[in-house]
Amino acid sequence: MGWAIALHGGAGDIPFSLPPERRFPREEALRRCLSLGVAALKGNRPPLDVVELVVCELENCPYFNAGRGSVLTSSTTVEMEACIMEGNSKRCGAVSGLSTVVNPISLARLVMDKTPHIYLAFDGAETFAREQGVETRDANHFITSENIDRLTQAKASNKVQIDYTQPTAPEKPQIASSEQGDSQIGTVGCVAVDGHGNLAAANFHWWPGTYANPLCAISATGKGEAIIRATVGRDVAALMEYKGLSLHDAAQHVVANAPKGTTGLVAVSATGEVAMAFNTTGMFRACAKEDGDSQIAIWHSVENGTEAFP
Repeated sequence: MGWAIALHGGAGDIPFSLPPERRFPREEALRRCLSLGVAALKGNRPPLDVVELVVCELENCPYFNAGRGSVLTSSTTVEMEACIMEGNSKRCGAVSGLSTVVNPISLARLVMDKTPHIYLAFDGAETFAREQGVETRDANHFITSENIDRLTQAKASNKVQIDYTQPTAPEKPQIASSEQGDSQIGTVGCVAVDGHGNLAAANFHWWPGTYANPLCAISATGKGEAIIRATVGRDVAALMEYKGLSLHDAAQHVVANAPKGTTGLVAVSATGEVAMAFNTTGMFRACAKEDGDSQIAIWHSVENGTEAFP
């Protein structure tokens, strides 16, 4: 056993031609966030604190679809959400519909720690944030010039905007449905385990893709509708609990059986294993273990799209 950490910055159709000015800042952000998480684990911070710390940093980074970099709604606003879960106790907290809270993941932690509830949304969540004295900003703080340009081009091309590339040519209008929208796009997340097997998971978005129990912690990313339907996070844990699968095999099975191009996840087990799996073109991701293994990557590096560090 030993500590381990994994984090992601979203999965999707990340083009191999991603220009350096878009790729390198994201890789550097992953490197910085990984270093923060490793230092916290080495300093004996609880995994719950570690995943909150890392996701806060990712929320503050304008390069990912979270916090200040959040993909905009068609009305040029943000509606942020986050969730956090502890493995041993299965305590959890979630928020959504936030437009002024700088770090939604910290508000989700407060919902878990300070209320009898699991979930608060919109005005109720914003009121709770003010009561708790968390940092808030004017909604314009979360709107970057890059995201405004991206939204403008997305509207012109009748495409969903994403956080790593831009539509370039107009296409035929898409049919509006629950499967067409910003909620499809992967966000950020982190999972961690300490040397005693304590686990935690945190995610900016997708509650069904975030899960932790005494066996493992999972943070999924990709197209939200597919992740919700497949209850991706819980399925990985269930395969370990009821089928006796390893973390690697459980993660591979769940991702392989999700609709192609929709799903990615990072996961750690109570024994310090790490798995990072995706069936999309790429997934911004990073991991490290107490034994010295570490990785920062975007595209597939093994044939089946699953990296495991047993």
